[in-house]
Amino acid sequence: MAKPAPAAPDTTAPADFEHSLDELEQLVARMEGGEMSLDESLSSFERGIGLYRHCQQALEKAELRVRLLLDPEAPDHAEPFEPEL
Repeated sequence: MAKPAPAAPDTTAPADFEHSLDELEQLVARMEGGEMSLDESLSSFERGIGLYRHCQQALEKAELRVRLLLDPEAPDHAEPFEPEL
């Protein structure tokens, strides 16, 4: 029987995060321009919220991976990450 190939590292997650962050930055720049209609602004705001949530989830997953790498024996005892504002 052939051994299954080792799983390839997931390179789509960082690329997906970067793409979402780039789109969010472009969206904010267009909204700050002030030349959008109310409907366009609302649609852009809604899209921006979705992108923000996606980026936040990706960051939370990355944080968990880092915690597991630093202390694989006790990941539940790690202190929560508090981003600087």
